[in-house]
Amino acid sequence: MLYLAAMNAILQVVLYSFVSGVTVILGGLLARSRLLPRGEPGREMSHGIVAFGAGILVAAVAFVLTPDAIDLLPLPVMLLVFLAGVLLFLLLDLYIKRRGGRMAQLMAMAMDYVPEAVALGAVFSYDRDTGLLLALFIGLQNLPEAYNAFNDLVKSGFSPNRALLVLAPFSLVGIAAAVLGYAVLQGHATLVNSLMLFAAGGILYLVFQDIAPMIKYKRHWAPALGAALGFLLGMVGVKLLG
Repeated sequence: MLYLAAMNAILQVVLYSFVSGVTVILGGLLARSRLLPRGEPGREMSHGIVAFGAGILVAAVAFVLTPDAIDLLPLPVMLLVFLAGVLLFLLLDLYIKRRGGRMAQLMAMAMDYVPEAVALGAVFSYDRDTGLLLALFIGLQNLPEAYNAFNDLVKSGFSPNRALLVLAPFSLVGIAAAVLGYAVLQGHATLVNSLMLFAAGGILYLVFQDIAPMIKYKRHWAPALGAALGFLLGMVGVKLLG
């Protein structure tokens, strides 16, 4: 009976993490389909989607990745872990720029998604309802982030099909991370929150170094509105989790 209960719980973790990860592919397919109108309206909407994703990333940092870490970690550890995330992604960003790449959104999505997937598994071990809501919240984040990451990859020289192949493994990575969090990190709140805080440092660096400069578009209101709506979506997710 205990074995069956454990297998059932793991299957539910796999299902929840799949729900949160499949939107990576959906976001890439949306970008691949070119449903946005051509010309000026399409470019305005594209900048709005980039801003929407940035707003969700900032919301994830503010409401998901840092609050518990601030409460649980000693100040020296908090500073060290956060700055380590900033430094690592500064170095990765410099490396990619030297090679002419434009993968900031892909990096931000990975830094956001993987730690949250680990947290999803850890949270599921003691509160399944919260785990479900967190999975839905992560899935909503992944959709615009994957859309923007697809466009970054294409601008870097990837073909559309190859860009989709790059995004596809993220769904499986999320499942593996969630199962790892459920199986290994139960009762290790300090380690989980350190991982999430490390991700927060990297995400903030990428948002303000690479993503935010791409948002502004000819004094148009859509990017600013998109960022605000993305942050609002983050607040809604936290309210539901609360």
